[in-house]
Amino acid sequence: MSDGDVGLLSPVSASPAVAALTGDRAVLAAILAVEAGWASVLEKAGLAPAGSAAVVDAAADVDRYDVAGIAVRAQGGANPVIPLLADLRAEVKALDTDGVGAGGVGALRAVHTSLTSQDVLDSALMLLAGNAVSALLLDLRGSTTALAALAEQHADTLCVGRSLTQHSLPFTFGLKAAQWFHGLAAAARRLEAVELPLQTGGAAGTLAAATVLTRDSVDTPFDLAGNLAAHLGLAAAPGPWHTNRLAVTALGDALTAVTDALGKIASDVLFLSRPEVGELGEPRAAGRGVSSAMPQKQNPVLSVLVRSAALQAPNLAAQLHLAAANFNDERPDGAWHSEWPAFRQLLRLALGSAGHLRELAEGLQVFPAAMRRNLELSGPLLLSEGVSAAVAPLLAERDGHSGKQQLQDVVDRTLQAPPAEKAATYRRLLREAVPVSALPDERLEELLDPASYLGQAGEISRRVLAAFPDFARTPTETDPNGGPRG
Repeated sequence: MSDGDVGLLSPVSASPAVAALTGDRAVLAAILAVEAGWASVLEKAGLAPAGSAAVVDAAADVDRYDVAGIAVRAQGGANPVIPLLADLRAEVKALDTDGVGAGGVGALRAVHTSLTSQDVLDSALMLLAGNAVSALLLDLRGSTTALAALAEQHADTLCVGRSLTQHSLPFTFGLKAAQWFHGLAAAARRLEAVELPLQTGGAAGTLAAATVLTRDSVDTPFDLAGNLAAHLGLAAAPGPWHTNRLAVTALGDALTAVTDALGKIASDVLFLSRPEVGELGEPRAAGRGVSSAMPQKQNPVLSVLVRSAALQAPNLAAQLHLAAANFNDERPDGAWHSEWPAFRQLLRLALGSAGHLRELAEGLQVFPAAMRRNLELSGPLLLSEGVSAAVAPLLAERDGHSGKQQLQDVVDRTLQAPPAEKAATYRRLLREAVPVSALPDERLEELLDPASYLGQAGEISRRVLAAFPDFARTPTETDPNGGPRG
């Protein structure tokens, strides 16, 4: 049994998949991958003995290392790279059975040469982030695909729009789903565009040690950095970014934009799934949504978890910016260290909430009858804006009141009627205010039909989906001409 942190108090991200991508073991594996990659680059450049990269690669197996022990020993140098390097060198020396340098000294020349701890850890966290973002984007695409389908399926499903908590105008659930899609697809596209750069700068960001290392080589320090970036699948930076933290804050902001978009959807579902509203329902699953005290409850826990992540993420992004603003000198004294937990927790929250939102979107229950029932609570008053725009020009000024003022008076008098009588009262007062000759009954009924006052709802949905075609369908969807369109 482990006494480590397994997410007991963070259920939104407590999953083996999230842990595999962001846990301490994943961090250690990423650090080792950077060190092994550097050894490979040095050997290919002729700056390390032949065969040394294979020895370092074998030694870079994360299962060889005591993660918990390294974490405790990291207090001695204020970062985990230092104790890990000691263990890695010991493993390389022990594994050098083929005589790559006497007693492993040759292979050891390929370990960490000309690098500094920040080079390795920054690059490792970018590598960790790249793996996490790839998994995250898969879930985001699953969600946007489901939302696009809902937008198309419910393009004509009437519901009520709400503004400042009150009924505003007729709406469609298709447009609501399209707006959810828009926010999430835009955030996913932004995340997809974030550049994750390699870090190499040496002790103070001048590449001094790498310059000495490459003195007699055809490769420059920048060539080596570019080769390592390619090896790890990271972007090549024009220079060291030890104290320029835009790479970190840009990713943090993009992740927070994702949790913002996820949180918006969750907040809407939480309201619309209330029993007194009843327009939506979360997908059911055995044992989910139960209460410890009330057997009848079905809590919308997917939305609760997603919203919990959205409420935490902005402060974590703010922590990254606070750290970035305090990266003093050429190597900071604490600001760098304060990045790590916020950076990783943002990845965890985004990964966890995206997975829950995907399940929610793919299994969301929609209840059009409840939407129509709630729409009709406001009755024809919901159409008063459209009525005013169409009818006010038909009315002559009366007692110094314009047509618009007369119609406002009709609304004000209607609002004084008992709730059950409001609809009939509005129709009667409207009919009294506007002669049939100016507004035939057929035209009046048309104006009072919610479906007649949807503006460009359908076209807005169509345009939104068309703007993000790669997020409106699954990556494996087939092109009509025969080939894959992923």
